[in-house]
Amino acid sequence: MKTRITELFGIEHPIIQGGMHYVGFAELAAAVSNAGGLGIITGLTQRTPELLAQEIARCREMTDKPFGVNLTFLPTVTSPDYPGYIRAIIDGGIKAVETAGNNPQKWLPALHEAGIKVIHKCTSVRHSLKAESIGCDAVSVDGFECGGHPGEDDVPNFILLPRAAEALKIPFVASGGMADGRSLVAALALGAEGMNMGTRFIATQEAPVHENVKQAIVAASELDTRLVMRSLRNTERVLRNDAVDRLIEKEKTLGAALKFEDIIDEVAGVYPKIMKEGAMDAGAWSCGMVAGLISDVPTVKQLIDRIMREAEEIIGGRLARFAAG
Repeated sequence: MKTRITELFGIEHPIIQGGMHYVGFAELAAAVSNAGGLGIITGLTQRTPELLAQEIARCREMTDKPFGVNLTFLPTVTSPDYPGYIRAIIDGGIKAVETAGNNPQKWLPALHEAGIKVIHKCTSVRHSLKAESIGCDAVSVDGFECGGHPGEDDVPNFILLPRAAEALKIPFVASGGMADGRSLVAALALGAEGMNMGTRFIATQEAPVHENVKQAIVAASELDTRLVMRSLRNTERVLRNDAVDRLIEKEKTLGAALKFEDIIDEVAGVYPKIMKEGAMDAGAWSCGMVAGLISDVPTVKQLIDRIMREAEEIIGGRLARFAAG
């Protein structure tokens, strides 16, 4: 299946594995790339640029296919060593970078000079247009359904994707609610040139996370996510657990007086405990509503092959029959 996204990144299938904290390690990125998609290493999960360089080298040993790095630009008091991370990406021969968070404009010249294609995560049409205007090569359009940070506009993909298609000249992928061949065909029908999957890739055999995490996603329905930190304008979609219930109770009790310090126990530094140790109530962790569509833990190759088979059957079979009628 050829689209502008497969051409841009030199991949076989228009499927990207999004950057995910404490999930996007070399094992998963290599498995996705080997299966014909674009695997992504999560840059800031590696605590230093040197560790990122090692992770890129480790991934290189597992795949000879293209893979990328996610770099999230955070509004933090003590900023990560972004010049160091950019250097590690360039020196590591990476040709695709997924940026997220704050505007990546100041880093684009160095990335483009090194022949790197940049896809920026956006939760609105206005942010997508901004990404296009500063020179991003593509965008990942994240609907309200997505795990992690869906922005503050609450527009689901059935509206957001066609709006993006009307407004953008650069290619974009659909993110949020993506799980299978139906998702891919729907995304293409609405104007996207591929899809980005996060939660679905956590529930795979190669995902280097605790089995408890995978089983929690399989067990969850589409009703089991919650939105937290809305009053802080840092909304995050997470899977409901004891810590999330506590967090929501604090939000209700404190209302507009809520500060980040009040919920630090539920959100800060919890990912290693959850993803590595399987302590499922240790804190809030990102998960999409798409959990309701996930019922197994296949290998990455089985998953991607199945998605492409389903997509081809829908386009060539079911939809073709409607057109013929």
